[in-house]
Amino acid sequence: MEDNKYLTVSDLNYYITQKFKNDPYLHKVFLQGELSNFRFRRNSHQYFSLKDEKSKINVVMFRSHFDQVKFKPEEGMKVYITGYVNVYGPQGSYQFYAESMEPAGLGALYEQLQQLQKKLAQAGLFDQGHKRQLPHFPDHIAVVTSASGAVIHDILVTVNRRFPHAQVDLFPAQVQGDRAADSLVGAMKQIADAGDKYDVMIIGRGGGSLEDLWPFNEEVVVRQVYAMAMPVISSVGHETDTTLCDLVADVRAATPTAAAEYATPNLPDELAGIHQLQSRLLVSVQNIIRVRREALKRINSAVIMREPARLYDEQAQTLDLLRDRLHNTMLHQLERERQAYQLTQQKLTAVNPGKRIAQILQEEGFYQQKLISNMRQLLRENRHRLAQSAQQLDDYSPLKTLDRGYLYATKDRETVSSVKQVKQADELSLHFKDGQVVARVTAVRRNKNANKEK
Repeated sequence: MEDNKYLTVSDLNYYITQKFKNDPYLHKVFLQGELSNFRFRRNSHQYFSLKDEKSKINVVMFRSHFDQVKFKPEEGMKVYITGYVNVYGPQGSYQFYAESMEPAGLGALYEQLQQLQKKLAQAGLFDQGHKRQLPHFPDHIAVVTSASGAVIHDILVTVNRRFPHAQVDLFPAQVQGDRAADSLVGAMKQIADAGDKYDVMIIGRGGGSLEDLWPFNEEVVVRQVYAMAMPVISSVGHETDTTLCDLVADVRAATPTAAAEYATPNLPDELAGIHQLQSRLLVSVQNIIRVRREALKRINSAVIMREPARLYDEQAQTLDLLRDRLHNTMLHQLERERQAYQLTQQKLTAVNPGKRIAQILQEEGFYQQKLISNMRQLLRENRHRLAQSAQQLDDYSPLKTLDRGYLYATKDRETVSSVKQVKQADELSLHFKDGQVVARVTAVRRNKNANKEK
């Protein structure tokens, strides 16, 4: 059997892969379907399936592409996906490699809006605790809207009618289209760069469909509105339209005219209020002057003013009482201190340390005599033991043995204690009490069982 006509599995998969790569219809594919087996993997690639009523295909979406998705995919959601088809060689299976994903249909925009609203609500951007009060008399008002729309015209007309003192500055921005979100954010950043110049900001546009108003639902726009240092009034769409900018703003206005009315006071009403306050102030001042004048008359007619010496009579009597009370208190305090001193002196006499010192000195002399006696007894005992030890050492001294005529032999400076340590012709050193003799061994005899053997 010829082996060269059989392909390996890898060769076959490679061949099929090249077919997929060279097919121009598989380089850019637009699919729609329902998400299946979708399990979100944080900071990773996504693996799922796309299906319709009859079939399904495995999908891979790498992390770099999935990070660009602007909504949260969920199981069963209908989506539009673009990408390409290729073969996964190690398993010999083809799959779809997704490069972009969008929700399918207008309902997807509402789904995306709900997801973003839930996300931002959890982050606290819509909390009432973050809402700020609008200034009552603004000097500068910033407006972010289209330069050619009716919004800025309505705002200018309303502000000039109600409060001409306020200066309105327009920061033009695109309010519709793909680049509208970046344009809105750029305009708000210009306002933020002006520092605390502006007292309030108005952002808005006219009515429209959900797609037309979508830039005001973009997360970057909503977060920039939340980050503005001054209070923000949102007027996006008609009264029935509600965007995320409306929810995050400090005040939501149904129309641009209403936004301008929220931002400014009504000058005629303010002037009328000022005149009313002036009248109330005049009446209040007149009442205060009248009350004070009557009080002054009562003071001038009081007895104390005619005879001022009476003013000090009661204080002088009080001073005498306080002086007597202070004197008695000091005497009582001095008596208590004297008694405490005498009691302390008696306690010190009772615990006089002189007797205790004499007793300690007597005990010291006794223990000193006892210590001397014990030391003498110890010295006698140690001297006696030393004499006994010296006598024992003298009795067992090897020098006395040598005095009696004995000697000991050494070989190579080692004491010879047995004939096993020497052999014939060895030189031995014989140690006497008065010197040494070197001798050579001429014969060796060993005693065994009381018999002599050579």
